[in-house]
Order: sequence, then structure tokens, then C-alpha cells
Amino acid sequence: MQIHVVQQNQTLTGIAQAYGTTVEDLVEANEIPNPNNLVIGQTLVIPIVGSFYWVQPGDSLYSISRKFGISYQQLASVNNISVNQPLQIGFRLYIPPRPKVNADFNAYVEPRGTTVAPELVNSAREAAPYLTYLAPFSFQALRDGSLKEPPLNELPAIARANNNVLMMVITNLENEQFNDELGRILLNDMAIQEKFLNNIVTTAKKHGFRDIHFDFEYLRPEDREAYNSFLRKAKERFRQEGWMISTALAPKTSATQKGRWYEAHDYRAHGEIVDFVIIMTYEWGYSGGPPMAVSPIGPVRQVLEFAVSEMPPSKILMGQNLYGYDWTLPFVQGTTAKAVSPQQAIQIAAENNVAIQYDYNAQAPFFNYTAPDGKRHEVWFEDARSIQAKFDLIKELNLRGMSYWKLGLSFPQNWLLITDNFNVTKRA
Repeated sequence: MQIHVVQQNQTLTGIAQAYGTTVEDLVEANEIPNPNNLVIGQTLVIPIVGSFYWVQPGDSLYSISRKFGISYQQLASVNNISVNQPLQIGFRLYIPPRPKVNADFNAYVEPRGTTVAPELVNSAREAAPYLTYLAPFSFQALRDGSLKEPPLNELPAIARANNNVLMMVITNLENEQFNDELGRILLNDMAIQEKFLNNIVTTAKKHGFRDIHFDFEYLRPEDREAYNSFLRKAKERFRQEGWMISTALAPKTSATQKGRWYEAHDYRAHGEIVDFVIIMTYEWGYSGGPPMAVSPIGPVRQVLEFAVSEMPPSKILMGQNLYGYDWTLPFVQGTTAKAVSPQQAIQIAAENNVAIQYDYNAQAPFFNYTAPDGKRHEVWFEDARSIQAKFDLIKELNLRGMSYWKLGLSFPQNWLLITDNFNVTKRA
């Protein structure tokens, strides 16, 4: 497959002809929201085997081969040219597909209310073939060791049909907030903790969960060792059932990082105890903060490079957002940006006739526009380029894979590029 960035005056017909595909295939693969009004800077994933490269000034067969990780002899052979043939600027070379690597993929799905909304069910069904794990969010721990269950509806059946491991996400959420006192009770009161573990086992058996995933956040710093001890105890309990255990971790860059979100999360201990971790490498740009990329590649890399110094990379899933934000300018503290899917962001750019720009430092697309009410807006989101940059980082660091927060916001290019880069592991 190939990522194409729309240039001025380009049409789907012209792009399809350039790559030897059809307009219908482009529209279907990308679920293009604006087929008759393409935006400058919009990305398209071209659904072809391999890719094409047009020779640029200064290129040689050798330099091009190094760019794509193949030998210059192979590049010459597949294009039926001599290794000594001079390359003319604009000459089209075919680049064969690169070998895929194995990787795990998880996606959280967050039902609201008493049932799973049809659009969430459809989103889970569409994503499940590309997933190793499916993670309903969340089973909320209560202070007496019992559990408040989320609606599941068809989610277990979807997981079974697609050989997904059903992940039981357990949180210390109370009144929609992570609660350190709830965490203190569960981690330090042994009688309640035993009841808590018993309830987890009973519930997991009832629904068919095979990975028990603890997303305990904003714990007291003094509960760091209590959390580690609890995880060791839980691991032994779940091992008897043949289940995995995993945790969600705040995005740290040092073992001594200060702050309520970070201090109780011991990367080295979790790496030794659990089967894998999900590191929440997103929300630098968040709904209550100033406009910026949600998961800029630099900070993401810093976190993951620290993580691989503390635990095996084969235990790390990179966290990745499936959404962006639309901020009203000027940003005022206390205001909230609107979450948008990549498809919605493209539609907003098309409707307002503005080009999509790309921040190569953050590896993220963005644009500005003026709404009908005269207010200025700034939008940061994800596209094929930004997700490919993260996939490249997974391969560079030999990580276990990626975990998405969260299903329900459309990003079809992501699933296309998974199939181009990876063999999705099925562990069910």
C-alpha cells in the first residue's frame, strides 16, 4: 500500500490513474468523506500491493534502495532495468512490499449507560479482525471488593467470532474519577482484596475473559509497593485459570518522575510481574488544554525508550488515540475542545475550504479555520502519515504492538495500514 498526499488541483480520477487503481477502490478503502471536494494535504491510502516511487533530483538506484530497505539489485530487477541505467527525474519505480512483522493489537470500547450503542457494536465488529484483544471499559471496583459491570451485549460474541482475547478492564473509577482512596482500600485491606479477587474470577469465568487488565490510576505514591504486591498475588491466582494479566501505565520518562499520575506506577516491577503493559502515550494535546498534537512522536518516543530500558519490549503495547480535537481560539483555560474522528476532521477542512498542514516534528496533521459564527478554530488529528510513523516506531523498538483508545471514532486508514505492516497475532 502507499500513502498519497493530495496536492493542489488533484482529483480522485487522476490519482487513481497514476497508481493503476480505480476511483471506487480509493473511495471504498479510505471511506472518503469528501470525494468530490478533496482537500490539499489530505492523505489517501492507495490499496495496491507494494508502492510506487517517482525519481527525485539527486536520487540514484542505490539511494532509493536504501530508503526502502531493499538491495539496489533487487530494485533494478523488479523494474526490469539495468543496475547501471541512469534514472530520469519523474521515472516511476515499483517498490515491492516489505516483509511484515508479528504484532498484538488491542482496542478499548467504552459503552455508556445500560447498553452498548449500535454504533459501538458496529465499530467493534469492524475492528475485531485486526485485533488480538477486545477490551470493554470498564469493570469498576467498589470499596467492598465487588464490581460494577459495564454493559457487554454482543461484545463477547464478537470477540469469539474473531479469535480476540476478551480483556477484562478493571478500574478504580468512582463517580467518573480515578479515586486514590478506593485504590488504598483494595491494595491494603486484605479481607476486601481477597473478596475482590474472588469476584474477578467469578465474573471473568461468567463472560469468558482471558486477560485481566488493571487500569488503576492516580494511586497514592505510598501504595506503589502495595500495588506491586497485589499484582504478584493476582498473577498467581489467574495463572491457575490459564489467564493473562496486564496493566495500563502512565507515560513516564524516568523511574523517579513526580506527580499523582506517575509515582505509584513501577515500570520495572510491572515488567517483571505482568504478561504485558499498555502505556498511555497520548493526551499531550487534551480536551482541557491548549491546541497541540494528541500524541506527538517526540514525547511518545521518549516514554517508550525509557520503557524498554525498564522492561522487555515484547511486553509493551504503545497507546494510540483514534481521535483528535477541535479547539476554539484563543484557548481559554476551563474551556473544552470537541473530540473529532479523523474522518470528521477531513470533512471540517473540506467544508471550510482550508488545506491540511503537517507538523513533521510532531508527525501530526492540523489545520485552522473560521466557523460561521466568526470564531477561529484549530484542529489536530491523526492521518495515515501519523499512524505510519507510530508503526515504524513499534518496529524500530521491537514492541509487542499497539492499543487504541477508543473504538467508535472512524479511522479506516489505520486498519488498512495494520494489514500492510503487520501480521496480527491471534492468541485466543
